Amino acid sequence: MTTTAPPREAAAPPPAARPPLGRRALALWLRWWRRLTAMRTAIILLFLLALAAIPGSLLPQRSLNQNAVRQYFTDHPTLAPVLDRLYAFDVFGSPWFAAVYLLLFVSLIGCVVPRLVEHARALRAAPPPAPRRLLRLPDSAELATPLPGPAALDVVEEELRVARFRVVRRDSPAGPELSAEKGFWKETGNLLFHLSLVALLLGLAGGKLWGYEGSILVTEGQGFCNSFQQYDTYSAGPLVEGGDLTPLCIDLEAFHARYEEDLTAASYTADIRYGPPGEPGRETTIGVNHPLRVDGDRVYVTGHGYAPRFTVTLPDGRQFTDVSAPFLPSDQTTMASEGALKLPDLGAGADSQLALEGFFAPTGLVQGGVLTSIDPRPLDPQVAVLAYQGYLGLDSGLPQSVYSLDASQIERGRLTEVGRANLSVGESMTLPDGTTVTFTGTSQFAALQLSHDPGQVWVLAAAISLLTGLLALLLLRRERFFARVAPAPDGGGTVLSVGSLTRGGGESATRFAALTGQLRTALDERSPTPSAPSSGGAAPEPEASRRDR
Repeated sequence: MTTTAPPREAAAPPPAARPPLGRRALALWLRWWRRLTAMRTAIILLFLLALAAIPGSLLPQRSLNQNAVRQYFTDHPTLAPVLDRLYAFDVFGSPWFAAVYLLLFVSLIGCVVPRLVEHARALRAAPPPAPRRLLRLPDSAELATPLPGPAALDVVEEELRVARFRVVRRDSPAGPELSAEKGFWKETGNLLFHLSLVALLLGLAGGKLWGYEGSILVTEGQGFCNSFQQYDTYSAGPLVEGGDLTPLCIDLEAFHARYEEDLTAASYTADIRYGPPGEPGRETTIGVNHPLRVDGDRVYVTGHGYAPRFTVTLPDGRQFTDVSAPFLPSDQTTMASEGALKLPDLGAGADSQLALEGFFAPTGLVQGGVLTSIDPRPLDPQVAVLAYQGYLGLDSGLPQSVYSLDASQIERGRLTEVGRANLSVGESMTLPDGTTVTFTGTSQFAALQLSHDPGQVWVLAAAISLLTGLLALLLLRRERFFARVAPAPDGGGTVLSVGSLTRGGGESATRFAALTGQLRTALDERSPTPSAPSSGGAAPEPEASRRDR
């Protein structure tokens, strides 16, 4: 008796070896790179960039208006610090905006460069062969002609070349055929649009790296030079040093504010003198929308206000004439302003310094002992002044605003109030120690901003190129036209099959019908005229003779 052993099960194949870590990391990076450089990703990042710029247009920005940011902190003391931690007042310099900006930049480059190479190859390549089933195209037709096939294709080629098509003739298994195309400028416009967007981003980045700007309040009769040490606030790119600044000095000779009947501001203009340090300079007038442009720098008027002037007479007879300080507007409608004048150098010791803090009204009205302003024009300047004596703390090493007193000095008793009064021009108040403070008038100041952006010409050229590419992308059409000839079924003449594919823009059926009509007319003109009748046949009788009969 024999027994057979049960068949042994085949051994399971060993598991595939796991790729090495380097190869897996490379595959993951390539997969991430394909997603980043996809057109869909670029569109999403562009939308995110526009979305991220919304807070910059809704909230005041430090780089544009420091006073507006300070006023926002005053109006919203709880919300403003939270927004500040999120860079809401420095949107265009924030890390999250820069991240979106850089990702969009990389995505556009990775998306456009391969398409540019592909488009360059397409410009050199011949039009593709005609489809095998030509009559299945959306726009197609058949034209019968007595011309032989090559002659019919000659007519089609001539008409298409007149219409600026690139034409190629081929012999296919289905018969002689013709392929033509035009509209490469549409794809060129598409690539130009995206390349211009990359150039625009490069220009903006270059302006941030090598650009700078500074803001300063300049009172009439005073001036400043282009130096970081003189600006009230400034910002500079990481590649900018102090020696890179343009040598330029500006003096404010006069400021003019014009108002409408409803007291809204109509225009701000400043008469200035500018030039290199040590030279007389040239005179010009600048306005809000008409900046000074010189050597790549632009000087703007961004605001204005008033600087009350005082004359301080000490008990020993010494006099400080027409000392002033800018008072910042707290109400843009009536130009009511608040500020402080600090006089640390009276020569009576550190504990006998003088400070004036007050409220200025260009056109003042006192109601119930409270001074208010009813008009932004300086028709009746008045000032409500609080005088303090003591130690201002300017040499303590702690920063403090030049537009207000240090409240901590008042709380600790280092500064003591010694007098208060509402003063019109020419009126005075006398302090307990015999010091006299006289309100002698007011001057206007202009808020000037000097900006240097080396990428502005690059950005302008990129913007023009971008619009040109966009117009080409929207207005031009990419068209392909195919034609094939075959003998007529009845053996007399040729059947010409034509078809068209159009990408971009509508009315493709109308355009195809017009082109087909031109081809039919051209074929009829080239067709041979009917031959004369033979001698054995009777000539047809003229129609006029038949009618006469």
